Amino acid sequence: MTHDSVRIGLVSVSDRASSGAYEDQGLPALKAWFGEVLANPAEFVTRLIPDEQALIEAALVELADLERCSLILTTGGTGPAPRDVTPDATLAVAHKVLPGFGEAMRAVSLKYVPTAILSRQVGVTRGASLIVNLPGQPKAIKETLDGVFAAVPYCIDLIGGPYLETRPGTVAVFRPKSALRASA
Repeated sequence: MTHDSVRIGLVSVSDRASSGAYEDQGLPALKAWFGEVLANPAEFVTRLIPDEQALIEAALVELADLERCSLILTTGGTGPAPRDVTPDATLAVAHKVLPGFGEAMRAVSLKYVPTAILSRQVGVTRGASLIVNLPGQPKAIKETLDGVFAAVPYCIDLIGGPYLETRPGTVAVFRPKSALRASA
């Protein structure tokens, strides 16, 4: 069976990592997760940028409108600190807000840490791109993606993207029966 190829934008938002003060852990964690879970061939378009709202907005617009990424994931900058502006930038470039993503991501994280209630993560669409804010720590990235990715492929179907599938034994994708493709 052949799988649709997909372009995935990965944006790590960190003042310290982008300045070289320490090595970014978000982008490698995201690539590793997709390497284990995603059955589709994927091309990653990555950005490592500081916590600056204008730069985050520009990266998201570029990845959605110019790079044509079907899925864009950010990591970092989702808390209440003054420099945490990733959700603000995401909402500023959104065409539609999908509140269920933020609700579900916080619910997943609450199983692990009580501070999940401090997260301002959001999920939005911009044209044919789904943009989702993830936490910054590799362990939390994996936990969150494991908890919400089941809904991502169908969302991408609905906005005109490729048909995403996962490897057996990983995250079970949910689609209504009417949206399933026949197996080859």
